[in-house]
Amino acid sequence: MSADFSPGRGDQVSFDGRVIPILFENEDVLAVHKPEGLASIPEGRPGRDCLLSLLAALVPCKIYVVHRLDKDVSGVILFAKNAVAHKCLNEQFNQRRVRKTYIALTHGVMEMDGGRIDKPLRRFGSGRMGVDLARGKPCVTEFRVEERLGAYTLVQVHPITGRRHQIRVHLYSIGHPIVGDRLYGEKRVQLRFPRLMLHAQKIAFRLPTGEEVEIEADPPPSFREVMARMEKL
Repeated sequence: MSADFSPGRGDQVSFDGRVIPILFENEDVLAVHKPEGLASIPEGRPGRDCLLSLLAALVPCKIYVVHRLDKDVSGVILFAKNAVAHKCLNEQFNQRRVRKTYIALTHGVMEMDGGRIDKPLRRFGSGRMGVDLARGKPCVTEFRVEERLGAYTLVQVHPITGRRHQIRVHLYSIGHPIVGDRLYGEKRVQLRFPRLMLHAQKIAFRLPTGEEVEIEADPPPSFREVMARMEKL
């Protein structure tokens, strides 16, 4: 996969032929719509593109990491543009005052209309996370059913905490792995789908000025195409 941009402020950055839209920007915060398949920050192998490095080459100031999205997740992601904003946003994340909304397409028909998953998680081998009631860290996810589509369920998800792979593991733990999740679902089945069907749709927070902001990113074509297939079933 390749990434490129044209020099000059105001130009757009792209990855693998897809433009990465800037959703919001001021002197403190930069929010973009991350495509699936692009890591948020550098991975273990050097020389690979990541969102942070692409934006750093475009924006004429230091960019601070505030949170991350999994490589295979699309959607809204925030970066701070100065130390004051970085501290302000970090405090809001640590105090769980940032409201994050995801949409996920899961396997199976959920009987309940919504719920709260309160299961501690810890890291296991091969990069996997898992439920561990004795040694895991507290982890809470709330969800609500949006639509039932044949053998699948579309849910809106609000992670209260921010653990690695939290939404993916929590939904898997209640018997509803996310469509296209080759790490937590049955790989043979998941290979039939072109992407992980998890999208960071909205994020709400306060700027250092105290102003409340909500930023939204519509699901990309890759997400909508899979949904269209489900709706025809």
